[in-house]
Amino acid sequence: MNFEGYDTEGFFDELFDNQGLPRDAAKLLVTAIEKLPEGDLRKRQGASERAMRSMGITFNVYGSGEGTERTIPFDIVPRIIDGREWDGVETGLKQRIKAVNRFIDDIYHERRIIADGVVPEWLFTSSKGYLPQCQDLDPPKGVWAHVTGTDLVRDAKGTFYVLEDNLRVPSGVSYVLINRVLMKRNFPEVFHQSCVRSVVDYPGEFMKMLHRLSPDGIDKPTVAVLTPGVYNSAYFEHAFLARQMGALLVEGRDLVYDGKYVCARTTDGLMRIDVIYRRIDDDFLDPDIFRPDSTLGCRGIMKAFREGRLTLANAPGTGVADDKVVYAFVPDMIRYYLGEEPLLPNVPTHLCYDQEALEYTLDHLDELVVKPASESGGYGMLIGPRSTPDERNAFAKALRANPRNYISQPTLALSRAPVLVEDHFEGRHVDLRPFILHSGEETYVLPGGLTRVALRKGSLVVNSSQGGGTKDTWVVDRIPGTEGAPC
Repeated sequence: MNFEGYDTEGFFDELFDNQGLPRDAAKLLVTAIEKLPEGDLRKRQGASERAMRSMGITFNVYGSGEGTERTIPFDIVPRIIDGREWDGVETGLKQRIKAVNRFIDDIYHERRIIADGVVPEWLFTSSKGYLPQCQDLDPPKGVWAHVTGTDLVRDAKGTFYVLEDNLRVPSGVSYVLINRVLMKRNFPEVFHQSCVRSVVDYPGEFMKMLHRLSPDGIDKPTVAVLTPGVYNSAYFEHAFLARQMGALLVEGRDLVYDGKYVCARTTDGLMRIDVIYRRIDDDFLDPDIFRPDSTLGCRGIMKAFREGRLTLANAPGTGVADDKVVYAFVPDMIRYYLGEEPLLPNVPTHLCYDQEALEYTLDHLDELVVKPASESGGYGMLIGPRSTPDERNAFAKALRANPRNYISQPTLALSRAPVLVEDHFEGRHVDLRPFILHSGEETYVLPGGLTRVALRKGSLVVNSSQGGGTKDTWVVDRIPGTEGAPC
């Protein structure tokens, strides 16, 4: 099977340059694919899909006529990133998460960034992610966002931009690990020859980070993953990570606050929990503090956290920096807290609470992407060039009614990558979600991360919850024609 006839169509392509030639980092892979017997790649794709189905790797696709639960689509052609380029991206991600954590801690304490006039106070206190109940909380080492999934996109020139920061309960890392297992089975030789950076150590790095965050005096902390339960769309990931990390998997009904500690009910009695990686939203954590009708969390969990007898990762309240309006100020945060220029740029953003920006957005709805401040999963947004007049009219009304809740951005010509479509390859738009672990002392960035693919031709929506798929992401260190790095 070969790539003859594959057309980049003027977009930045992750495997091919604008002359249709494989990029240096992708040459080994492209050569290996083109040497396969006719139909062999399709067979490997089918075998990979069956393996995912047998492992129970599913995701909810809301609004799908095919049913709500399905195997997440997987494409067998990996995305490839030159390791030398990735090093710069990794440095930029570390810079960003450090500044964002400084900001969250500042907002819930002295608010120096507000006093110094860098950002307006009303902008943050009006955010849905700002929780007054978290004022003066002191997470270990001042770290609030321990696990971040920062979404990156490339434009037509191949420049990486930060599209958004996912700081509350970012999902998808299990697919990174599963995709890698499948790809090593399919292309073991080219994988080794390319010196692809490993992702298999992520669960171990995660557990080490959580141990560093444990309450003082605990040498061997007990770690648990808190899940909403089997009906949650990402339950597979919760169970998978707990198993890979060697952590307990618990639901709220398994936990009890004994007046001092949060404990898990076991057949041997109560077991003290020291660190919880929570996969439920803030509102459901503690019915005494947040939603009184919640049955997903544990009464008393916030008291134990505030008193330093329990660590929650991510800390409740991180959503204040998850707000897409606040996202626009991250470059200012980097300058303010770190005294550095941002290494990874934001997508240019219009803040619709500003009258001039609002009028510009209203006048150019057919050209822009408009997003609500607090939604996720690709919901509630308008992609102007693909919208109808009725959709634009509805958005115009929503913008005028609540301009604080919206941002607008140019419609980027997102980079593409080849996907296997029956017996040939076609380009599809992609983004990238690297996962960053931050303990205050150390920061670990998963090499590459999750490449999400908009499988519908021409679509810019890559979210798994709306039918997008995934690819393995190879950060390669051995480039043909160069000395390369040792494997």
